[in-house]
Amino acid sequence: MKEFTGFKKGINLGGWLSQCDNNDYSEKHFTEFITERDFDSIKSMGLDHVRMPFDYNVIMTDEGEFIESGFKHIDFCLDECEKRGLNVVLDLHKTAGFVFDNADCFDFFDSAKLQDLFVKLWIEMTRRYGERKNAVFELLNEVTDESVAQKWNAIIKRTVSEIRKLNKDIRIIAGGVFNDSIYGLTLLEKPLDDNIVFTFHCYSPLIFTHQRAYWVKEMPRDYTMNYPVSEHEALTRSQEFFGEAYSGEFEDSGKPLSSEYFERMFAEACKIAEENNVPLYCGEYGVIDQADTASTARWYADIHGAFEKLGIARAAWNYKQKDFGLTDEHYADIRSELIKLL
Repeated sequence: MKEFTGFKKGINLGGWLSQCDNNDYSEKHFTEFITERDFDSIKSMGLDHVRMPFDYNVIMTDEGEFIESGFKHIDFCLDECEKRGLNVVLDLHKTAGFVFDNADCFDFFDSAKLQDLFVKLWIEMTRRYGERKNAVFELLNEVTDESVAQKWNAIIKRTVSEIRKLNKDIRIIAGGVFNDSIYGLTLLEKPLDDNIVFTFHCYSPLIFTHQRAYWVKEMPRDYTMNYPVSEHEALTRSQEFFGEAYSGEFEDSGKPLSSEYFERMFAEACKIAEENNVPLYCGEYGVIDQADTASTARWYADIHGAFEKLGIARAAWNYKQKDFGLTDEHYADIRSELIKLL
């Protein structure tokens, strides 16, 4: 499988320029949430990159006018990372008319105007950052509904073509539907060129990594699970809470979940990457701060083993806060262990 050079292991900066708590897109938040010291900390972890989610409204109005103060924060991230030898995934987490965590915000896929704004944004990003040696572009985070798979393929093709008019070399990351699932990769069309990267996210099993998650409507607020459990238990509970949607990833056996479980799951993604001659990148993975920390460490050890064995580049979710922050107090007793497993 093709290597994603410079992006072997990283961490997400969620909550900074995207998913801001209390919808706080203020300059105070932007300048205080992530500072130079945070980049020093990330470098000390032995990582080679950050994935920096950003929302369209940080750099663009709904009328398509660009916001210079917003670009300054992207500049800051790229500059501070460059000083420390870190690379950056510039990940558009929210675009006008679509965001992954709001089912009512879905107009993007049927609106020529909103798609024009999307392409305009990436053309401007290319003009500003296409020559930055430590930057790559991720077109859009977690397209949700399978029904828009072909529309999304058309948008990818159009956007990549416009970027390539300005820059032939910058690497462009694209993921599939169903929230960047491995299944979504099967519905992506063949890449337009050799500088495309396919991405997926992994929070499996969801009943463990998102236990008691308040934003997952099917998840009981009092349910807890340690890791590992048997695949039968994971299958039974997944079907109980989520129906058939997540049950296909399990074998109905008494064997405990292990690194082999992740290897089996990732094999399909690796096959797709090899067939399309693209690198493979797991842009998000992690465990909620509601889980038992010893279980969290065991989960990280297993998924890390699969990443290493299969040569999959990745970025953990999340550096701080957002219920998954590795630098938060919840993870203090296992933090040094987790850092070794990123």
